[in-house]
Amino acid sequence: MCTVTYIPSSNGFYLTSNRDEKKLRLKAEAPRWYSFASGQLMYPKDGTAGGTWMALHENGNAMVLLNGGFNNHQSAPSYRKSRGLIFLDIFDHPQPIAAFEQINLQKIEPFTLVIRQQQYLFEAVWDGEEKVLTECDVQQPRIWSSATLYPPDVVARRKEWFEAFIRNNGTVNDNHILNFHHFAGDGDKTNDVLMNRNDEMFTVSISMLNRNKLDSSFQYFDLRNGESSRQLFTHQTQPAVTNEVE
Repeated sequence: MCTVTYIPSSNGFYLTSNRDEKKLRLKAEAPRWYSFASGQLMYPKDGTAGGTWMALHENGNAMVLLNGGFNNHQSAPSYRKSRGLIFLDIFDHPQPIAAFEQINLQKIEPFTLVIRQQQYLFEAVWDGEEKVLTECDVQQPRIWSSATLYPPDVVARRKEWFEAFIRNNGTVNDNHILNFHHFAGDGDKTNDVLMNRNDEMFTVSISMLNRNKLDSSFQYFDLRNGESSRQLFTHQTQPAVTNEVE
């Protein structure tokens, strides 16, 4: 997995993830608050390993995971820990960028993290041998596509779709972004943003975080069963003050 977009707004940002997974992977749990050493974390929980791919910290930090580094890789027979659990090890820290730099990632499968820490945006890549940390322009929209699923030419094509979406929409809102994550593409279901490869590998969910200065929302759409939830909360009061489930 997956496809991730970052879009700055007038008083915050949107971080959205399409999670592409195998049919056999167990259903994930909708986002809710969990208590950790560093504070409260909100995230959807993976049904197989118990980790996650996207989370918000009560301090306002946000992070999302993509499988793979810069290039597709050959998976080893086994790894010592799932990437979704490594994600939580890194994010359970006031400064996840520092946690990424310090953590031992030997015998962990390659991954990419998009980290919004305070007023900064970083791409953190573990390619199986070394860590590469790159600061991104926090004022520029950006799209990431997992190297394990999408070859360079498809990644470039998806970037063109995203750039056209940004040009054509001006000031974006929740509906604009969700429309892109549902429908962007050229009709090739194997590589569209909402993808499906013979019903064996497909987009199982869409998660969207809208982080503002004083309040935020975390929307989650389970595409397997049509269920959705929306968490609304302020940053002065935790956990969420409103929880809507459909």
